[in-house]
Amino acid sequence: MERDDVLLPVEPVFLKSLRSHVYGLVRDAILSGKLKSGEKLNERQLAGSLGISTTPLKEAFRILEAEGLVRSEPRRGIYVTFDPAQAEEMMLARAAIESMIARQAAKRVSEEQILRMRALLVEMRTGLETVDVLELINLNEQFHDVIHEASGCAYLRRLQGGQSIYNHTARLSVLSEERERFLAVEEHEAIADAIAERKPELAEQRMRDHVIRSGEKHLIRVSQSEDQKERT
Repeated sequence: MERDDVLLPVEPVFLKSLRSHVYGLVRDAILSGKLKSGEKLNERQLAGSLGISTTPLKEAFRILEAEGLVRSEPRRGIYVTFDPAQAEEMMLARAAIESMIARQAAKRVSEEQILRMRALLVEMRTGLETVDVLELINLNEQFHDVIHEASGCAYLRRLQGGQSIYNHTARLSVLSEERERFLAVEEHEAIADAIAERKPELAEQRMRDHVIRSGEKHLIRVSQSEDQKERT
């Protein structure tokens, strides 16, 4: 009896989901410093640890190379290129874009958007007690989304969208520390006040200061991770 038709082909949607998942895992490991700059990535070893074939991993590497996070060398392999210097560039780019978005939001924000920012800040304060880091990150990102929406800056929002995964990884790194969680909420409250009071220059300054301060904290963690790898 022929058994070729017992299992149906895997639907493309599942293949796409696997590719995206593998890409996200590898990218997070690079951005968090778990895979350090200059490290050679062993396809078969990584695929084995993930319990997958090398195909989705190769596809993930192609995307990561286009983003400048890895480099492919013919007959030699794949190497991580993301380092603290590149992380600093991405942080400074985010600071520039986010501060301009906050500036425009202070000019255009609606009363309904102000209420949404305030409501999210209340939830953040409550979240400080439950210490659910992932939920705090979710609220943090929703808060920034309201500011992005209020700004009406379609072009700047597209630029910012390209850094979304890096931003998520940086927040996960920074907000894992209790003191940083409290500081982040305080800074968000100050940003919201400036926007609600429709003070563009102040909103711009506070957003830039917030992004740079928290970004520098993440850079320290990335550098420490690389130092630990070198010692081991």
